[in-house]
Amino acid sequence: MAAKPRYPSDDNAGPDADDGGGDRKHPVDQSLPPVKLFTSGLQHVAAMYAGVVAPPMIVGPAVGLSAKDTAFLMGASLFTAGIATLLQTLGFWKIGARLPFVNGVSFAGVTPMVAIGKDRGADGIAVIFGAIIVAGILGFLLTPYFCKLVRFFPPVVTGTVITLIGLSLLPVAYRWAQGGNSAADDYGSMKNVGMAALTLAIVLALRKLLRGFLRQIAILLGLVVGTVVAIPLGMTGFDAIKNADVIGFPTPFHFGAPQFEIAAIISMCVVMLVCMTESTADMLALGRIVERPADERTIEGGLRADTLGSALSPLFNGFMCSAFAQNVGLVAMTKVRSRFVVAAAGGILVLLGLFPVAASVIALVPLPVLGGAGIALFGTVAASGIQTLAAAALEKGENSLIVAASVGIGLIPIAAPEFYHAFPKDMLVVLDSGISTGCIVAIALNLAFYHMGRKGGSPTVPSEDDTTGTAAETGSGTGTVSAPTPATH
Repeated sequence: MAAKPRYPSDDNAGPDADDGGGDRKHPVDQSLPPVKLFTSGLQHVAAMYAGVVAPPMIVGPAVGLSAKDTAFLMGASLFTAGIATLLQTLGFWKIGARLPFVNGVSFAGVTPMVAIGKDRGADGIAVIFGAIIVAGILGFLLTPYFCKLVRFFPPVVTGTVITLIGLSLLPVAYRWAQGGNSAADDYGSMKNVGMAALTLAIVLALRKLLRGFLRQIAILLGLVVGTVVAIPLGMTGFDAIKNADVIGFPTPFHFGAPQFEIAAIISMCVVMLVCMTESTADMLALGRIVERPADERTIEGGLRADTLGSALSPLFNGFMCSAFAQNVGLVAMTKVRSRFVVAAAGGILVLLGLFPVAASVIALVPLPVLGGAGIALFGTVAASGIQTLAAAALEKGENSLIVAASVGIGLIPIAAPEFYHAFPKDMLVVLDSGISTGCIVAIALNLAFYHMGRKGGSPTVPSEDDTTGTAAETGSGTGTVSAPTPATH
């Protein structure tokens, strides 16, 4: 009799661990006891909080909103991020990847939104919201066609993109470690960097010394300890709690009915395509990490949740929603793969949006503390990409050249931020995203070397000996990504 499927232990089995038929559920579909569910979900919220509130903090003042209205946008962004995350993790019908996949406000849209609404106040926000609604609906309609791109994501492509995701996020952690605000007098001070280093050391020590569930929430514990240490050093304050409202429901159309302008709509549709590309890459990365490869159906459901969440967000004064790669790193580090943990995070985000005073407690975490933890989180994503590349047979065909060119081009916005300064602003929506450019280059080169001209016997195609096995083994071809060998934890 065939052996029952067995998954590596990650200490996240809960009362639903057995499906009633004797076979264990996949860890993604297992639940946790309430306390573990809440604390693990809170850890995801702590990791993503700064990324959710940063875009409204930038866009609000740029369009001319008051501090109060900007704070309202921040709460609305938390609320809509929670709804989008619940759509992804729990899902309904054909909507949702049903993976531990966190959604939040996309940074890709910040520059176009500032350009659309600059100094226009509430009217500018209304135009931005109108463009996002149209872009979300268009993305939803395109999803069945867009998701078919998964055929062109063999390991040599996915490994490259996952690596770029981690490398692209690391500069964010470095900025947080320096203090976040480059105009501040203490930006990059020894105190800020020292606090980031201390937090990183605490997280590493906790991962080494703790066992079981406490080890899994080492990031959350590290953030708590780092924040406690930062209080007497004057690196955090309680003004946000004192000034926060207890209840603050994001009233629909707070800034008026959405307005529709062609130029703004075109700009946000381009951003939507960028977000869909990045979300596809993130789902492929997460699928490998949780050992449930993201197939075409999963990608389609995930993109539907992304685009539907984006279309609904403006109704509650939120912005475009997309995948949060930093939480992929958290899943990789903690090995907690339950989608219900991330669903709990979505519920917490909704509550934070409804109760600003609760959100202000999360905001107590100083950015240097978050930066220290971020180095571990984002580095883990890059390490996962390198692990994928190690199985992509780089010695065969032109795989190593594909990786070299894709990573080299994808790192341009990180290593040389002003490289594209002379290009049209509309092109910068794509070019300023190393993940998007690297992904496009990797797909294009994979097509060029392994698909175009094959009938004519192109010399760039690996020999029969080199292409023995599946596409997932060689890193070429159009097969979907296969699951890696289960790791021992």
